Amino acid sequence: MIKETTMQKQSAGNGRAFRVATLAAVAAMITACGDATPPAPPPLEISVVEAIERDADITLDLVGQTRGSVDIPIRARVQGFLESIEFEEGRPVEKGQLLYTIDPAPFRSMVVEAEGRVAEARTLLANAKADLERIRPLAEMNAVSQQDLDGAQARYEASIGTLQAARAQQEQAEIELSYTRILSPIDGAIGISAAKVGEFVGAEPNPVVLNYVSRNDPIRVRFAINERDYLRLARKIVDFREKPDNAPSEEQGGNLQLILADGALHEHPGHVVAYDAAINPTTGTFTMEADFDNPRGIVLAGQFARVRAVIDRRQDAVMIPVRAVAELQGTFRVFVVGDDGTVKLRVVEPGPQIGNLQIIDSGLEAGEKVAIEGLLRLRNDAKIKPKIVSLESLEPDADAKPEQGG
Repeated sequence: MIKETTMQKQSAGNGRAFRVATLAAVAAMITACGDATPPAPPPLEISVVEAIERDADITLDLVGQTRGSVDIPIRARVQGFLESIEFEEGRPVEKGQLLYTIDPAPFRSMVVEAEGRVAEARTLLANAKADLERIRPLAEMNAVSQQDLDGAQARYEASIGTLQAARAQQEQAEIELSYTRILSPIDGAIGISAAKVGEFVGAEPNPVVLNYVSRNDPIRVRFAINERDYLRLARKIVDFREKPDNAPSEEQGGNLQLILADGALHEHPGHVVAYDAAINPTTGTFTMEADFDNPRGIVLAGQFARVRAVIDRRQDAVMIPVRAVAELQGTFRVFVVGDDGTVKLRVVEPGPQIGNLQIIDSGLEAGEKVAIEGLLRLRNDAKIKPKIVSLESLEPDADAKPEQGG
C-alpha cells in the first residue's frame, strides 16, 4: 500500500512537469510570433494613361427644332364646300399644281352678275356719249342752253365712272372665282389635309388653313443661345459674313453640324441665315436659324436636333480622359504616376471638355502618365503597379463627369 502511494505521487509530479514545459513552449512561440514583422501587401494595380497633345476644336451644342426653309400655309380664301383634293398627302408638289377645289357655282353666278352690270354701264355710257355729241354742236350755235351742255357732260363722266366700277366688280368676282382653285405656291412637300371633301371651309370654326407646303431642301433649324455663348459664336459669324466669297468655312465659323435625334451626324454642313434683332429679356436667349442641305429629304420639319458650332480651336492642347480628373471643393487634381510607380497628387487647371477628353490648360505636360481609376483610394507618394492603357482603347463616354473625392 505504501509502495502504491509513492508511485502515484511520482506520476502526479511528472504530469505537472509536463504541463509546465508545454506552457513554457507555447509562451515562447507566442513571444516569437509577436516579434516577427508581417509581410507588406502587394501594390495596387491601377490603370494609367499617357497625356496626349493634339489640335482640338472647341464646340458648342445648341438644342433646336427643324422647320422648312419655306413653310407656307394653304388657306381657303373664299367660303364654300370643299369639292375635291387633287394631291397625295405627304408627297412632293410643284409650284402651280392644283391642290384643292371649292364649289365654284356661287362665284360663277357672281361673275355673270358682274358682267351684266358691265354691259349695262357700257350701254349707259354709250347713250351719255351720244347725248353729249348731239348737244355740243347745238350749244355752240346757242340752240340749247349751257346748262343742258353741262348736264350732258356730267352724265357722260358719271357713266364712265359707273363702267369703271362695274368692271372692278367683275374683276373682283373673277378673282374670287379663281380662289376656288387653290394652287401650290412653291415646290415642296405637302402634309395631311385639315379638311375633307364635302366640308365647309373658309370660315371659323371650319378650317381656314387647309394644309402646309414646306420646302425641306435646305432644311432650316431654329435654336436659341444664351448671351455668353452668343458673343463667342457671333464673332465667328461676323468673320464668315465678311469673307470675300461668303462661302461657309469652319475657320470662319460658317460651318455648323446638325446632330439628329438618334445621335447621327447629318452629312451636310450648314450656316446661319437669320437671327433675331435683339436678345429676349425674359429668357436671356438669342434666337438664330441655320440652313442645312437636305437633298435626300431625310430630315423633316418639326424634328428636335442639336446644332454644333466650332467656337474656338486649340493648337497642341494637352488632353486626358475626363475620369482622370478629381474635383474637391472647386480644386481639380490628377494623380501623376512616375516611372517607378510613385503617385504624386497635382493640381491642374482644366479647360473645355471634348467628348470623353478633358483639355488641361496648365499643371500637366504631354507624355506624363495619370491614373484613370481608383482615385478615391490613391494618396500622395503611394506606390502602385501601373497598368498602361492606350487612350484609343478607352471607349468614348460623352456623358462622363469628373470623379469627386480626394
